[in-house]
Amino acid sequence: MIALAWRQLIREPLRLLIAVAGVAFAVILIFMQLGFQTALYASGVRLHNRFSSQLFMVNPQSSHLNAMIPFSRRRLYQALGYPGVQAVSSLYMDLAGWKNPITRETRGILVVAFDPSDHVLDMPDVEVNRSMIQHPDVVLFDAASRPEFGPIAERFRAGHEVTAEVSRRRLKVVGLFDLGPSFGIDGNVITSDINFLRLFPKRRAGLIEVGLLWIKPGWDPKAVAETLHDSLPADVKILTKDELIAQEVEYWRHNTPIGYVFSFGVIMGFVVGTIIVYQILFADVSDHLTEYATLKAMGYTNRFLFGVVLAEAVTLAVGGFLPGLFVSWQAYQATENATGLPMRFTLPLMLSVLALTVFMCCLSGAITLRKVRSADPAEVF
Repeated sequence: MIALAWRQLIREPLRLLIAVAGVAFAVILIFMQLGFQTALYASGVRLHNRFSSQLFMVNPQSSHLNAMIPFSRRRLYQALGYPGVQAVSSLYMDLAGWKNPITRETRGILVVAFDPSDHVLDMPDVEVNRSMIQHPDVVLFDAASRPEFGPIAERFRAGHEVTAEVSRRRLKVVGLFDLGPSFGIDGNVITSDINFLRLFPKRRAGLIEVGLLWIKPGWDPKAVAETLHDSLPADVKILTKDELIAQEVEYWRHNTPIGYVFSFGVIMGFVVGTIIVYQILFADVSDHLTEYATLKAMGYTNRFLFGVVLAEAVTLAVGGFLPGLFVSWQAYQATENATGLPMRFTLPLMLSVLALTVFMCCLSGAITLRKVRSADPAEVF
């Protein structure tokens, strides 16, 4: 069965090459769409994963990191009085205009601020420079930000004094850290809460975007979160880190067009691949319809012939997956270098695409089986 399928495929080398190229194209399309989708979710929660606290307080109307709605800091201090809560800290976040010191073009950058005496982020580069941001008009710059902000990291590493205009205020870069952009944010800076209020003079100190809560050892974060949820007013919401991350991913997956576009791209890649393989298999079966009828006359069953067609389909799937895998890996590297997005080539991703490719080709083969049934020995003899 397998030998016959292989001989039929290699009988027409050009057709086989076209079929493999078609499957590879579908594999590349699926890989890229899944890669972009994964990068969308992974980049959106980069900052979430670096928070050192176990619980978070946010405004119930806040749905994602790019547009957090402030709430009263008094709620955070109220939570500090409940059993199980060891410490709290305020986090300020807002977009500011960063003027490229070379081109003088302005681009939006996310400003993240907190009290430098608090260990808010599990980031070694930030931890080392926490004392530096206590000084006025200084920031830590995200070295993985988009290049449109200027050669900030390069000049800083070269030992030059680096300053930039942010929201019409001159700031000095005193350190670097690596976080990276997302689909909604091109770059990040970190500073103190006092510097933040200097950058945004219209902001009230008592309104914060995120409250961080550290739990006492031995206490269950979920149990503490439920207690705070039942005790505090409804103008705040308590989330665990997993829930905060899930909320961000849920927003990008269902509440934005971009999440739908990537999912639709995967479907289109699957459909395109199915059509290409179906056309190749249908043409091959049509060319060998007389031979199939002869095999039936010799006593071979439809089940055997079905196995031949499906063996061809699986062979095309594997043959197209391998070059598609290599090209996709190269494309992932190029895309990550160009955009800074986390395009990760993981084993579960590869196995998922392989399984999808095999299913796609087998589905095409199953549709082609109708043609095999029409092979009638009576018409041949």
